[in-house]
Amino acid sequence: MNVVALLPVKGFRNAKQRLTPVLSSAAREVLAETMFRDVLRQVTLARGLAGTFVVTGDDKVAAIASAAGAEVIRERAENGETSAVDFARRELKRSGCEAVLILPGDMPLVRATDIEQVLGQVPPGASAPFALLVPSHDRLGTNALLLAPPDVIKLRFGYDSFTFHTGQVSAQGLPIRFIENEPIALDIDEPRDLERFLAYDLQDGESTRVARALLVEQRAPTGRRSGGV
Repeated sequence: MNVVALLPVKGFRNAKQRLTPVLSSAAREVLAETMFRDVLRQVTLARGLAGTFVVTGDDKVAAIASAAGAEVIRERAENGETSAVDFARRELKRSGCEAVLILPGDMPLVRATDIEQVLGQVPPGASAPFALLVPSHDRLGTNALLLAPPDVIKLRFGYDSFTFHTGQVSAQGLPIRFIENEPIALDIDEPRDLERFLAYDLQDGESTRVARALLVEQRAPTGRRSGGV
């Protein structure tokens, strides 16, 4: 089974609004871009993928993806994560894609080995239909899905998406397959997610360094801030 990775990524402007209590708009924009660059790098390093795709309606995201060697699926307009993924799944299936691994671009803990672990859950000789889910740490979200064919189930991202997706898998008569993976389980949406990420104190990748620097800048007295961040 040939699997491609798919990352849905919105433009960075006004990103991560639930981090507003701790980061300004400009700081959130920088953090969102940094996390995407780190995640994309790990995805392209992972063994076992037949390709990497980024679906976006944003020029800057598209340029970063192309520079990293990923293929870009362009939306005419950004209408939310579910819409973006559905559009990309249709395009991938039309081009003959057998299976897709859907990953968000805001999981700064993820490493190539985590992606390889998910791919390793596919039994040798497995064929479609097949679905594997990776829940978020609170089991309310779905942080990765490996689907064959790409449109094997309906998707709905957001609150309690894991329950929705397991229900969709059952509706197709497929076994419920899921894997717990701590790095994939943590996406950065709220201040407590950011605190949890920084507690790992990772030294590789840029997200840790950038997040710490931005938080220090935000906490500094107004007169000492520089650069408008």
